[in-house]
Amino acid sequence: MVTIIRVIVGIIGSAVCIALYAVPMLTFKRVIKEASVGEFSCVPYILALFSTLTYSWYGFPVVSSGWENISVCGTCLIGVLFETSFISLYLWFAPRQKRKFVMLMVSLVLAIFCVTVFTSSFIVHTHHVRKVFVGSIGIVTAISFYSSPLVAVKQVIRTKSVEFMPFYLSLFSFLASLIWMIYGILGRDPYITTPNAAGCFTGILQLAVYGIYSRCKEPTKILSDIEQANDMAMATKP
Repeated sequence: MVTIIRVIVGIIGSAVCIALYAVPMLTFKRVIKEASVGEFSCVPYILALFSTLTYSWYGFPVVSSGWENISVCGTCLIGVLFETSFISLYLWFAPRQKRKFVMLMVSLVLAIFCVTVFTSSFIVHTHHVRKVFVGSIGIVTAISFYSSPLVAVKQVIRTKSVEFMPFYLSLFSFLASLIWMIYGILGRDPYITTPNAAGCFTGILQLAVYGIYSRCKEPTKILSDIEQANDMAMATKP
């Protein structure tokens, strides 16, 4: 019974995450229109790529036992496609100096991921140790993502305006974290539960701050780094 419930929760979580993965499309629609990346940073998308790569491998049968985490694997593979597309677009419109930096970071991420895959495939020989190894790396990358909305929270408190923190973005980020936390609890999987518990905390914080400042109408200037912080929050799922 628990297994069936976990599968259902995983399907719901996948649907929510895929919707969230698509959110940065709004940012890149603007980049394409202006034919320039402006002041936008590609770091959030590179880190998102690292996280989705790690958790897609974590959900693969080589690491997990059988297809127990097929929902995680499938969802993160879709995330890999999204982040790869965003990074490719960024490289296309970025100036030479930024392009070199992005390619260097992507190469580093891919190198670390390849080492992770090689180590967990040929050096570690049990599912338990493989999950500990890959899952620990996943926790570090995921929690770093979940800290990004704090930039938006700080800006809201400073300006007393929720312009930089859309309600539905905060709401669905919280719901996605909650769903995947439940999924991890049902499977007694700390490597899925832990980062999403952190995501629930930041989601609740965002919603609380939104509730406090939502009636403030003070006009403020839109800052690109806040938009990036919101985009980065989308790439942490699960």
